[in-house]
Amino acid sequence: MEVPERPEQTPEVQEGAQVAVGVSRARRRGRTALLIAASAVLGVVAGTCTGYLVQVGRTPTPLPPLSQPVVKQAKGEVEPLSVAQDRRVRTDGDLRKLLLSRPSGARNALESDGWMDLAEYMHSFDKPAVAFQDLVDSEFRRVAVAAWETTDTHFVEIDLVQFHQGEVVGAQDHADNGMYWAERDSGNHSRLIPGTEEGMTYVDSTPEREPGYLPVYSAQAHAWRGDIAMDIYIYDTKPIPEKEIMSLAERQVGRL
Repeated sequence: MEVPERPEQTPEVQEGAQVAVGVSRARRRGRTALLIAASAVLGVVAGTCTGYLVQVGRTPTPLPPLSQPVVKQAKGEVEPLSVAQDRRVRTDGDLRKLLLSRPSGARNALESDGWMDLAEYMHSFDKPAVAFQDLVDSEFRRVAVAAWETTDTHFVEIDLVQFHQGEVVGAQDHADNGMYWAERDSGNHSRLIPGTEEGMTYVDSTPEREPGYLPVYSAQAHAWRGDIAMDIYIYDTKPIPEKEIMSLAERQVGRL
C-alpha cells in the first residue's frame, strides 16, 4: 500500500487552494493592528501639541509634596522565570521533546532526526509554491515531526509547527487552514478537542480509492496553543476509530 503524506485533493479542491490560503491571509490582522496603533500615536501627539500651547500662557502651579517615600532600587541579579511562569522557556527549547512518544512496539517511520526544514515541509503540500509563500507570510520558524507505524498499513504522523508571530498569529492561521480543508470533505465527521477553543478532530468514513491500490481511510486533528500549531494525521486500510485520533490530539495538546 502506498500511504500519502497528505490526503490528495480532488481537482475542484486543488483549484480552490488559492481560496483556502486567501481565507487564511484574510484573517491575519497583525499589520492592520500596527497601522491602527500608529494612527492612535499620531492623534495623541497632535493633542499634546495643542495642550502645550494652551499651558504656555498660564502661571506655573507649584507641585504638591510627594505623599510616598522614594523607593530604592533593588540590587542583585534577577532570576529567570520558571517553566510554569514563562511558557517560552519550554517552547524555545528542543521542540521534539514536546512530541508524543511512539507507542511500545511501533516502528519509527522517520528518515530524519525529527526536524523538517521549510523546503522539505512545503513539499508535503499539494501546491508547494503556494504553501511556501503562505508559510513565509506566516513567519514560519520550524517544525518538529514524529511518525510511526503500528502495522504494515497503520501510519501516524504528528507535526508541531512553530511560528515567530512578530506581526501575525501564524499558529492559529495554520490550524485554521488545516480545518478549512478538512471541513470541505463531506465524508468527515468532526468533534471539538477538549481543552481547546477551536481545535477539531476529523474522521473520514469514506476511503480514497485508486485502481491497483488498497482503499485508504484517514483521520486528522488540528489545534494551536501559543505560537505552535499541531497537525495529526492517521492512515489505514481499515476505518480509523474516532477515539484514537481524539486520544492523540488530547494528549498532544496537553503537552503544549
